[in-house]
Amino acid sequence: MVRKKYSSKQGLQDLIYQVNGAAIEVHKSLGPGLLESVYHRCMKHELKLRKIRFISELIIPIEYKGENLDAELRCDFFIEDILPVELKAVEYILPVHEAQIITYMKLLESPEGLLINFNVTNIFKEGQKTYVSELYRNLPEY
Repeated sequence: MVRKKYSSKQGLQDLIYQVNGAAIEVHKSLGPGLLESVYHRCMKHELKLRKIRFISELIIPIEYKGENLDAELRCDFFIEDILPVELKAVEYILPVHEAQIITYMKLLESPEGLLINFNVTNIFKEGQKTYVSELYRNLPEY
């Protein structure tokens, strides 16, 4: 169940700010050039320190014509039951990476999603991108 404080545009903006802050802290400590799994473990620890609720490696269900299908989709983080977050440690964000976060947003019925790439010099400027779905427009402002 989505916490009320995150079920508005302002609430989601605040949550994304907190998650981005956690990513910046991890990047500041480790820098670029490591494997994604290292950043994932450190993000888990940082989110716990900040008391942000999350599920790590969420298996995303697909229901098709009354059947639950396993497409082996795993979202790196599903935060506060509303925000999917996908981590990368790649030279460039490719269209397939964007399709991944958009797929998670659609299947999890999330108004926003966050893609974070740790393999950059400045994570604040280059490494974070927020995606918005059609569900976002129906959220209240506050």
